[in-house]
Amino acid sequence: MGTSFDKPSLVQRVLPLFRGFDGWLVGVVLLLACLGLVAMYSSGYDHGTRFVDHGRNMLIAGVLLFTVAQVPPQRIMAMAVPLYLTGVALLVAVALFGITKKGAQRWVNVGIVIQPSEILKIAMPLMLAWWFQRREGQLRPLDFAVAGLLLAVPVGLIMKQPDLGTSLLVLAAGLSVIFFAGLPWKLVLPPVLLGLAGIGVLVVMGDAWCADGVRWPVLHDYQQQRICTLLDPTRDPLGKGFHIIQGMIAIGSGGVFGKGFMAGTQTHLEFIPERTTDFIFAAYSEEFGLLGNGFLILCFLFLVWRGLAVALGAATLFGRLMAGAVSMIFFTYAFVNMGMVSGMLPVVGVPLPFISYGGTAMVTLGLALGILMSIVRAQRQPPQAAKPTL
Repeated sequence: MGTSFDKPSLVQRVLPLFRGFDGWLVGVVLLLACLGLVAMYSSGYDHGTRFVDHGRNMLIAGVLLFTVAQVPPQRIMAMAVPLYLTGVALLVAVALFGITKKGAQRWVNVGIVIQPSEILKIAMPLMLAWWFQRREGQLRPLDFAVAGLLLAVPVGLIMKQPDLGTSLLVLAAGLSVIFFAGLPWKLVLPPVLLGLAGIGVLVVMGDAWCADGVRWPVLHDYQQQRICTLLDPTRDPLGKGFHIIQGMIAIGSGGVFGKGFMAGTQTHLEFIPERTTDFIFAAYSEEFGLLGNGFLILCFLFLVWRGLAVALGAATLFGRLMAGAVSMIFFTYAFVNMGMVSGMLPVVGVPLPFISYGGTAMVTLGLALGILMSIVRAQRQPPQAAKPTL
């Protein structure tokens, strides 16, 4: 009988798996997931199985989050180089013999059809965090140059597909790691000021540069059209400008309090294109108004703040850089999506985390949060229980 009392119960065996999880982080993620389910039901209940599939994707992301959180950061770091090299090799394969859909060559068949650029959303910051961890305490300007090269290769291959949205996300994730690694401000400010000056010139010269027959070097035609449409959506209100115009109408018509759940006319009369994916923020804004938007933005800001707090408390440089990169990934996703839907940024096809429909994006978010939670658990682990570095 004594052995039956000594045998741990199922609860006793399972509880250690959740030990060290950040309650605030879990709470805000669950809150965003609930908001996503509400928004998806309203905008996609009559759109096939979108609502059910969205819930399934969230469960998959949750399982991934929990599984990756059990892996120590040292083991995650060991995957950086193989994952990066695999991702770049697949991008080269896409460039050589990839599958083209709707004018974009972004997929490759490796037994199943995959989009390799999605791998780099996680592999890129992992690789750079690994690189700077290896160079800790002896960083030189050359090390930042190597990091820039490691970033430029996949970003260039993704832009060539072309896929401006994904290349922007990979670029933002990589640049955040380089910045948090200690990139001097004298190297940060010049490109920022140059970019702001370029935006100012573009706004002033927009009418002349967007005139019929004017061709911009470097950019693809569709990229030029998106920028010109951003500057003046009324140039083609029933064509290229339709998305932005309808998105702004929906956001404005929501007012302060919104029209109410399931009561959005722009949404349910199908004026909003892609209302369950890239433009779901417009549908959400119409029904929940300025107050709903403010609450959603506060949730994202809290998520980013909590991630940065984890970065500050991480025990290793790798942990600090990855936590910072994951935080900026969420910031970039939310900022770009809300900006493009509200007409402040070009339409680049970036989903809104936890709110927009999309299995691949949800998997990426689950992996990112799993890495963040792994760093939290390592940070809270008693010193005597810490595992040796590989």
